[in-house]
Amino acid sequence: MYSARQPQHARPRSPIHGPALPVGLAVTALGILLSIATVPSGDASAPQAMPEPSVVQEVPPVETDAIPAADPCSDPAVLDAIATADDAAIIAGFGGGERFRAAVVAGNAPCISLDDPAHVWVVVNKARPLNPIDFAPASLTDAPLQITTGSGQARTDVAQAVGELAAAAAADGVGQIGANNGYRSYDLQVRTYATHVRAEGQQSADAASARAGHSEHQTGLALDLVACAPCGGIDAFGGTPQGAWVAEHSWEYGFIVRYEAGATGISGYKPEPWHVRYIGVELAAAYHQGGFHTLEEFFGLPAAPDYPH
Repeated sequence: MYSARQPQHARPRSPIHGPALPVGLAVTALGILLSIATVPSGDASAPQAMPEPSVVQEVPPVETDAIPAADPCSDPAVLDAIATADDAAIIAGFGGGERFRAAVVAGNAPCISLDDPAHVWVVVNKARPLNPIDFAPASLTDAPLQITTGSGQARTDVAQAVGELAAAAAADGVGQIGANNGYRSYDLQVRTYATHVRAEGQQSADAASARAGHSEHQTGLALDLVACAPCGGIDAFGGTPQGAWVAEHSWEYGFIVRYEAGATGISGYKPEPWHVRYIGVELAAAYHQGGFHTLEEFFGLPAAPDYPH
């Protein structure tokens, strides 16, 4: 192959060693030879340019350390709400019901205890007794409903909410809603559970009635509803227009139907369409919109079908 640069005094010679070619023809011949040399062996049909070298772009290194999530409990708004024991303000400080739930499930809410019966988010079941076991709410008032037993009280906020629920149901034309009972003290729950045991045996009693210290009624956050005019029993509630309305709309007033059909393996109780539990409007909306059916699932807790002992 010819040198890419030749001395100026040298004259190119013909490849057949004949007479020297004119300079212009020699340069042309040299260009043709160089072009032919670049054609791949499998395709000599046309001269091809040498491939351009690939360009390697530098990629910035990926940060592998995850950014730690902020602690909602350090937010001044949350701290102020905790100081005043304002559950709605605490949840709002977290950014709403779903963010509150997500923070609790992720373990990122050290200021929130699901064991504290003074708050609407308390979870009490067969594996989670109240603490203290004989807890009583700080404030109770009569629920503004027709009551069919002597247990017609609830926490003040719960009584107001269930009154609004009943008024909305009546306005929608489904009929009057009353209550069989609301708050039951520790001592009353001892007697209630014992009555079920005597009548049905302990196994059946445990499927229908909580042992004292494990009852939502003891928190003042739960009521058993009945359809009225006249008022019937709790067992009939699920088949009434009032029962259907409560199943669909109770979340709008801060309630959930705590013991749904198909959830006995988690909640530990047979279905009770009459048993509503107050968790506040913000959490009830997150519960409904998330398609949850038990508080255990909602807060990422283990199932509690049986007492541990």
